[in-house]
Amino acid sequence: MKKKLLAALLTVSMVIGLAACGSSGSSAGTGSAPESSGNDSGASANEAAAEIDTSEHVVINYLTTGDPPEAGTEKEANLNEMLGELNKILTEKCNAEIQIYYIPWTDYLSNYNLTLARMDGSVDLIGTASDWLDAWPNAKNGAFLELSEDMLKTYAPKTWESVPADHWELCKYNGEIYLMPEDNFAQWTNHGWIYRLDWAKEAGLENGVHSWEDMSKYVLWVKDNKKDLKYVWDSDGTEYAQMSNGWIASHTDFVAIDGICSGALWGGTKSDLYKVTTPVMTETDSLVEYAKLMKEWSQAGIWPTDVLNNTSGSNRDEFRVGQVGVEQHHTQTWTDLCSATAQNTIYKDDPKAETGFFYFGEETKNVVALSITHGAMAVSAGSANPERALMVYDLIRNDKDCYMLFNYGIEGKSWELDENGLRKTPDSYNPDTENINGMTNYWWGRNDDLEVKDATRNWDAIDKLYAEYDKIKIDYPYGQFVPEVDSIQAKIDNCNEQYTNYMKQISYGIYNGSAEDIVAEMQAALKSAGIDDVTAELQKQFDELYK
Repeated sequence: MKKKLLAALLTVSMVIGLAACGSSGSSAGTGSAPESSGNDSGASANEAAAEIDTSEHVVINYLTTGDPPEAGTEKEANLNEMLGELNKILTEKCNAEIQIYYIPWTDYLSNYNLTLARMDGSVDLIGTASDWLDAWPNAKNGAFLELSEDMLKTYAPKTWESVPADHWELCKYNGEIYLMPEDNFAQWTNHGWIYRLDWAKEAGLENGVHSWEDMSKYVLWVKDNKKDLKYVWDSDGTEYAQMSNGWIASHTDFVAIDGICSGALWGGTKSDLYKVTTPVMTETDSLVEYAKLMKEWSQAGIWPTDVLNNTSGSNRDEFRVGQVGVEQHHTQTWTDLCSATAQNTIYKDDPKAETGFFYFGEETKNVVALSITHGAMAVSAGSANPERALMVYDLIRNDKDCYMLFNYGIEGKSWELDENGLRKTPDSYNPDTENINGMTNYWWGRNDDLEVKDATRNWDAIDKLYAEYDKIKIDYPYGQFVPEVDSIQAKIDNCNEQYTNYMKQISYGIYNGSAEDIVAEMQAALKSAGIDDVTAELQKQFDELYK
């Protein structure tokens, strides 16, 4: 499929930056896949690397999102101790050290974009994402340095070799590479229902829950038979969109476009990925069925009657201790809840306890893998040391000692190996002050080749589900789509507002009138809000990019 290039001009500062790196910027190789010629340049790259001038010690500032440890605390001291050990290695191998530049969570996206736009040399390595951190708009606006193939081969050779050619293609904007993807790390953020598998078996579902019909049987059985629970699901009323999206995934082959609006209203289908559709308008009969089912659950008392105003519950923590029978979230959350950790006391209280996961799209085998640029690393166009920044990243991503320190901390203090070679925490470990992974926030280059499995996780169940996903998944197909929404933003906002208003009522079964009436009313409101105009504009942009 021929992709048309998006029009964008590289800024002068980026051109100057590349010139300073000694990069030609004109390499036309296809990457490092076995069939490519990427490895043919290995000798020359190694020769170039051997001649890199690292005589001057430099500090590389790594930007990540998250709150920094409070100054003067034990938590900060533990982070600095780890960085001290890491920087000894970095100094030895490339005469550089790393510091962390935090963008706190409060108003993080605005502050993130403002920091990147300054390009004042205050940051070098930038953690970014195409779906939640404006990677492509920042590439388009000149905040990221163009990474030529020669530059990557010379200063980040292991990263270059490990990323397949087709993955490098997904990291290009206007034909040039701007991102280094986190493409070798198993991570699933597709949503579904987390439930008590042992209770499902009691309900007659011997193989667990594998459809919305099974789920309905389960929740109604739990309501009737587990009288000591607080609720079947102590929902706070915020999951309405995930629920409706899950229903659509389980009954169609719809593939949503990320990032346009929280309702995920627009997308393609597995059978026709580049024809924009809106299931909320086209799947009327299915949505009526959904509305009827949710009304049934509501009338049965599956959730609190004040669900849309419920702020007193903490459903996930309640699930951990056996006070509820359902949690709605993604696969990664299930990997925690299905494991016999100290927090999950249900396994200590009941040796027969099991936690299952019914993933949305299971009936239709409609599972979309997380985009490889959901987490990625970029280099600031304002970096004074882009070559050394790449060298530091290459080490943290691929060097075992650097990786272990940056992700897990100091061995013997923050982690250690058990007799099976799995990672556990020492008896003296304090999770509030020694969780290094929770301070480095390194979500931009994790590497399964170096990961050490957490001894507390239920790997038999997790590996089984991951293998199932791998058989049916498709790669996220819209990773390079950067929608131009200025002319339609008001209509997108109006559509999202109407969808939110109606879907809260539908998903929690608290609407007046019939299911047919509420769905028709929602569709009329969306039509008035301009959903057809948005669909037409997105289709036009799809045609420009993908045809």
